[in-house]
Amino acid sequence: MAQARVLLLLSGRPEPAGFARSVCGLLGLGPGPGPWRVYCGLERGRLLLSVSSFSGATVQLPLQRSPFCPFSALEQQPPGTAGPKQPPDRGVDLAVAVILQSRDQTVLLTRRAPNMHTAPNLWVPPGGHVELDEELLDGGLRELWEETGLQLPQGQYSWIPLGLWEERIQPNQEEVSAYAWLKPDVLAAVVASEDGPEMTKPLPPHLLPFVQAVELQGGVAQSQDLPVSTLLRKALNTRKNEERVSMGTKFALGLWLQHLKRSSKFHTYPSPKPESE
Repeated sequence: MAQARVLLLLSGRPEPAGFARSVCGLLGLGPGPGPWRVYCGLERGRLLLSVSSFSGATVQLPLQRSPFCPFSALEQQPPGTAGPKQPPDRGVDLAVAVILQSRDQTVLLTRRAPNMHTAPNLWVPPGGHVELDEELLDGGLRELWEETGLQLPQGQYSWIPLGLWEERIQPNQEEVSAYAWLKPDVLAAVVASEDGPEMTKPLPPHLLPFVQAVELQGGVAQSQDLPVSTLLRKALNTRKNEERVSMGTKFALGLWLQHLKRSSKFHTYPSPKPESE
């Protein structure tokens, strides 16, 4: 099935981004995870990126990649070094993630099902592939409905693009195994738990140790206590397929928190007080 693609504006003409190369590397953005500011224009089924302004550019957004991006590592290998073969005509798919903020400033995250072929048990926003000839917003709303059953009434929501993330993971297009609505103070702690070799930091003292999540098993939804420490795990400190929040999700949530502060709608939540002194 044809997929929407990421294109790069190189030497004055749009060229498809190759699957076996880092998009950030092709744009000449340098080593490391970023973020870098890039110009982008969205056509149906195509996202055009450039390091300089161009006709049709609709917005300038931060672009980031995983610090453990395998294709970034391949680019740093000496010439002639043998690596995994990739199809030369394989383009980079365009996907969308929806940071859905409710009226009470909570954000919806879902946990990928444990039987998923890629990235099982990761906590991520709803999202997935944008289809050919589909607008970015329409793709996000469709994925939100397919994964959660939520259908936003026309005219009763507003939206803003936050940023771009480069990742080599097949987006989820199946049902999720759990979901949770999380407050800004919890999400701020999640964003602060940057991925790296150091051990996970202790739980911030102002946070309760658990948040409420809904577990989906055999068609039955049950409320469960989700340890906040699970959401603060680092990629390098977890076993394969262990439950955690993905790095791309942390980046997206960080952009959402910045937007919330700029719009003067961010509230800090005080530490819970004991009922009796």
